[in-house]
Amino acid sequence: MNDSLDLWKLLAGLSIFLYGMFLLEDAIKAMSGRAFRQMIRYYTNGRLRSIGSGAFITAILQSSSAVSLMVLAFVGAGVMTMENGIGVMMGANIGTTLTSWIVAVFGFKLKIEAFALPLVAAGGLIFIIFGPSSKLFQGSRLLIGFGFLFLGLDFMKTGVENFAQHIDISTIADYGLWLYLVFGIVITALMQSSSASIAIVLTGLNTGLITFETSLAIVIGANIGTTVTVLLGSIGGIQSKKRVSTSHLVFNLGTGIVAFAAVQPLSWLVSRFIDISTNAVMALALFHTLFNVMGVIIFFPFIGILARFLVRTFPDRKEVLTVYLNNTPTEVTDAATSSLRNEILHLFEECQLYSLRTFRIDDKLIFDHVLPFEKNSPKRNTLPEFYENVKLLHGEIIEFYAKLLSAQLAEKEARELERMIYASRNIMNSIKNTKGMKSDMDEFESSDNEYLNQQYKVFRRRLVELYHDINRFLAIDNPQEQYRSLLRTVVHIEQMDKQCIQMVMKRAAAGEINELEIASLLMANRLFSQSSRLQVFALKDLLLTEKEIHEFDQAMDMKELIDEEQQKPAETPSV
Repeated sequence: MNDSLDLWKLLAGLSIFLYGMFLLEDAIKAMSGRAFRQMIRYYTNGRLRSIGSGAFITAILQSSSAVSLMVLAFVGAGVMTMENGIGVMMGANIGTTLTSWIVAVFGFKLKIEAFALPLVAAGGLIFIIFGPSSKLFQGSRLLIGFGFLFLGLDFMKTGVENFAQHIDISTIADYGLWLYLVFGIVITALMQSSSASIAIVLTGLNTGLITFETSLAIVIGANIGTTVTVLLGSIGGIQSKKRVSTSHLVFNLGTGIVAFAAVQPLSWLVSRFIDISTNAVMALALFHTLFNVMGVIIFFPFIGILARFLVRTFPDRKEVLTVYLNNTPTEVTDAATSSLRNEILHLFEECQLYSLRTFRIDDKLIFDHVLPFEKNSPKRNTLPEFYENVKLLHGEIIEFYAKLLSAQLAEKEARELERMIYASRNIMNSIKNTKGMKSDMDEFESSDNEYLNQQYKVFRRRLVELYHDINRFLAIDNPQEQYRSLLRTVVHIEQMDKQCIQMVMKRAAAGEINELEIASLLMANRLFSQSSRLQVFALKDLLLTEKEIHEFDQAMDMKELIDEEQQKPAETPSV
């Protein structure tokens, strides 16, 4: 039998485990409607109820690690408060002791990992058959997430269990109880299962390899070692997940220290109920339950204190998104109006950067400076995170605008503010259109159709041309010249829009693209053209004078009338 450490299986298990954790949390976020949230909150609302729920669920699942990971997911998704999450994890420690009783009474343990493959199979079939548009989509991701989570745990456990089971525990018999404690921590951390560790200890105790007291030290170590699973689950997670995982470590470590210090009294107390000499296995199961209950009793009054301490230790990292509004009082209307305009221009630049990222274009082609989101963020945001930050910035702009409206404003100032906030809304609508193009752009880039590949490059070129036009506009000081520059940009957008439609129609007539590809190209072109127009209109309302804005709007109205006349069918002369 192979008794070596299977490193690749261990690492593969860790990756599957972390991906399962991601799927689980993401699906919970998507599924956590009002009724679901209320149910979770009800059954875990209050310290006693959350402890009882944790014990009950873990007793059923027979995996405190799985329950603890679910708590991480619920807290990370905002479904469960941190204090209640701590309570559930404390209860999970009591619930997991049922494994000891099952092994002691029946001689086997329930393997929750056996559910992994059916969960992945069921979730995968639902995912494939019904697809993302189905209401069952998130449920399938939840099943797959659970399955991957358990499958990852099983990979990690089986990758090292042969190695662990071939270690002769009796070889460390002369080194004192503390070494058995460390042994329990290490073995459980490697196998990712305190139940597996305890089963090994029960086997060793039953065969006489170890004494009852040394088995107690290993069980205490196993209780501490199981926190590694939850700590792994919080890797790269938000602050609330780090708080919950740390609380699990603090609780288990604190309980372990107290239990280890009181091994002799606890051993004596167990001997009052069970004859250790004749039924040591059952006595160990009682000890396992006893010291976990003791830990809950000790820590119960301090849940609130622990929660507050962890909030201070792991504060929410709120990124400063605004650049100009933070220190500008709304009472000084001139300064506030100027700051608002600058902040909306900042929003416009972030919108440009988002578009460049969506099209995978190097931002150095457009910008010669680092934008605030990049400068202030400790790490490069993903596109979804970037989009959320843009929305938050827009929200802060709207909030500042609402406060500014309460001041005494002249009619001209009020009109100016209205135009600026209209520009801010146009920017957000523009970025929403860009976001809607993402899947089409990915499809065009990876398509086997050469024309679609070419169109992906054309859209990227159109975006760079637009932003170069905008940069030229921003470099102009004369409002009249700015007005003409913007009009030329609009004309160019319209020309490229019509050219794209004509080319699509030509390719469609030649049979070079199918119906679905035609629809995708026309939709992408519409979103792109509309996004480009909205950005130009935002700059018009932000930077042109009231006179130039009026002339620009008149020119646009005239253009629309000409377009309508050109599109009318020619009248047949009467005979």
